[in-house]
Amino acid sequence: MVGSGLNLLTGEYKNTLDEKGRILFPSKLRTGITSNVLILTQAIVDHCLWLFTPEEWEAVSSKVMENASPFSAKNRLVMRSFISPAQEVEFDKSGRLSIPQSLRSYASLSKDCVILGVNKYIEIWDSASYEAYLAANEDNLLEASEELRSISF
Repeated sequence: MVGSGLNLLTGEYKNTLDEKGRILFPSKLRTGITSNVLILTQAIVDHCLWLFTPEEWEAVSSKVMENASPFSAKNRLVMRSFISPAQEVEFDKSGRLSIPQSLRSYASLSKDCVILGVNKYIEIWDSASYEAYLAANEDNLLEASEELRSISF
């Protein structure tokens, strides 16, 4: 995407979280990001973390806030679970991201992690949680892909 600070990000990478909560970011994903500062937040639909460039975060969070009312209990829950925990993180000189303790706890990040490039954002999972997610949803994959039948290439 021109001007968004982000090129298309794809790939699955396995890295370890060190004792200080830092994770070495895959160089192939890092080259697709033109910003040194990123926004990290809870993925409220799965227990992983979502990572955005500031431009993508602005676009996503603005859409959420435009469609949310503080007078709706469900909307407040989404705002408190997605918008409020968001934090700026930046690469250190070694290409690592320091993940705040509150977000590490939310995603149950321990040592082994999976980093997924999902086009316009990145997911960070605890490796065991990601494997359990895939196993639990294996039967749903065919049905979910059938819903995309109007796409052709």
